[in-house]
Amino acid sequence: MKLVKSLLLGSAAGLIAVGGAQAADLPVKAKAVEYVKICSLYGAGFYYIPGTDTCIKLGGYLRAEVALGTNSVYGAANGSPAGAHNRLSNYYTMRARQDLNIDTRTATEYGVVRTFFDATFSWTTGGYQGTGSGFGGTAYTGTLGLNTAGAAPALVGSSINPTDGGTSGGSLGVYYAFIQFAGFTMGKAVSQFDAPWTNYPGNNFDGLVGGSGTVTGVNQFSYTADFGQGITASFSAEDATAYYQAGNFNISSAAASGAAAIAGLTTGALGANAIGGSRSPNLVGMVRVDQAWGLFQASVAAHDNHVAYYGATEPTGHPDDKWGWAVQLALSIKNIPTGAGDVINISGVYTDGATRYNFQNLAGSSFLMYGNSGIAYQSVAAAVAPDTVFINGGQQETVKTWGFRGAYTHNWDPYWNTAIYGAYAAAQFGSGAKTFLCGVGGAFSSVAGVTGCNPDFNVGQVGLITRWTPVKNLTFSADLNWTHIDQKYSGVIAGGNNFPVAKPAAAYELKDQDSITLLLRAQRNW
Repeated sequence: MKLVKSLLLGSAAGLIAVGGAQAADLPVKAKAVEYVKICSLYGAGFYYIPGTDTCIKLGGYLRAEVALGTNSVYGAANGSPAGAHNRLSNYYTMRARQDLNIDTRTATEYGVVRTFFDATFSWTTGGYQGTGSGFGGTAYTGTLGLNTAGAAPALVGSSINPTDGGTSGGSLGVYYAFIQFAGFTMGKAVSQFDAPWTNYPGNNFDGLVGGSGTVTGVNQFSYTADFGQGITASFSAEDATAYYQAGNFNISSAAASGAAAIAGLTTGALGANAIGGSRSPNLVGMVRVDQAWGLFQASVAAHDNHVAYYGATEPTGHPDDKWGWAVQLALSIKNIPTGAGDVINISGVYTDGATRYNFQNLAGSSFLMYGNSGIAYQSVAAAVAPDTVFINGGQQETVKTWGFRGAYTHNWDPYWNTAIYGAYAAAQFGSGAKTFLCGVGGAFSSVAGVTGCNPDFNVGQVGLITRWTPVKNLTFSADLNWTHIDQKYSGVIAGGNNFPVAKPAAAYELKDQDSITLLLRAQRNW
């Protein structure tokens, strides 16, 4: 009994000692938790990054959409294979997209330092175009991922192998990534030339002509001065390489053979594109007035056309550089009497050797559409508007364009609105190009069957969109668009094979063409 009592007392003493040691190791007072604080300096949604004086806001959207009558959710049924209007053309194209943006701001003695990043993760339906195989082979035209071995997806029978996993890949797009400090903007942002609504005066349709629109941003170094009373002015040096080069065509190749001339008339291949290396950024100036009634903006831009060589090697020589330019006016009118929140947005542009400021990047400046014909195998419209053209031994000649776009948006109630929009763009070649291509003995006018020859063309567009927002930040929309290509050639010619769109060597009527597309979209902003 004494032994058991001694063991119990000893064990209790040991436990008390261990417990005392552990208690001595604990901090006297737990450190306070540093909670995230709301930052009210820059509007709703900003929070302080813990331990700093920098505010951050996360945002974005998730979008699901389907476009009917085109191989791209970007625009009209144009090019290869959408413009073929045959069994290679998609009846629908689907896309799912997640957008993520990060906005940070810090107050300093020089003003606010801001950084902004916006990226999209997308999966878009592709399509199939012909490979020229005698057995009707096709190849997938969409964005492909990598298979499990890290290699490009295998092709089976000239078509993508649906079991290889390549079509599960998506694409990443970096739209904006810039720093703003003391009036300067440095990085990838919307061009200072663009109207505030870029490509969208009231529409969702991406392929609207008639103005500039860098909706995915352009690298730039800009300065904006604020004069008060809603008046600002900007000067910007912007990268021309990715978004502002419509082409510098050596049209000598159009006369190299009869086949080359026929290809120009039926596919728009006027010649070899001979863009040289980057020499100067685009120089942009902008003045803007913001008032309660709306806004007015005037923009100008200068674009350097720097060409490589006449031939394949340096001794062949080259044309001199040719500067192009563009000017744009934009007007927004608010508080109109038709209803609360109704707005009219319009803009007009003129370019000379700077085509992309009219035929913006998502619309493109080349068009190829096929259609029916009562006098030939089919009809075709092929048109292209580069920045400049030239011939061997000659200098660059600019292509001039002009256009406009606009929309009227009416709010039926807080949940429904409708917009009617339209656009127009015209491209005009110089006298030298017209003489070479369409003059007496010209490359195109000499083709048998051509009764009218003129490389100029126009594009007209009209659309109607209705949006329903049943709850805040959730919108469903339907956007119906009609695009008309008014080309200036006429006649019936013997066209060659065009394998990507499965068109045979046959008689083709040179004729205007049309495209009708419907874009259905659901989008949740956050």
